[in-house]
Amino acid sequence: MKHKQITRARDRLAQKLPPLNQILRGSLLHRVNRHKQGCPKCARGEGHLIWVLTVTYPGNKCKQVCLQPEQLPQVRGWLRNYRKLREQLEAISDLNQQLLRPES
Repeated sequence: MKHKQITRARDRLAQKLPPLNQILRGSLLHRVNRHKQGCPKCARGEGHLIWVLTVTYPGNKCKQVCLQPEQLPQVRGWLRNYRKLREQLEAISDLNQQLLRPES
């Protein structure tokens, strides 16, 4: 691919980046929460299903945020945008590496 074609491909990818104010890194988990005492549902072994966003940081530190059901569509969209952003940044980086090589 010629440098001109590479530059155009890179610019097309950059134009398709998701909005940077709508990204979120992490994993969405569906977890069972159980109370220690006083809850009949937990005493029967059922527990309470909750959605949790979990994010891991350097040093194996993990943050968890319990989510309300109405937050799920927004969180899923932001997680999808993050994955898309990462993929597109990798593709742009690959194209930039090609631009560093002499044109043949």
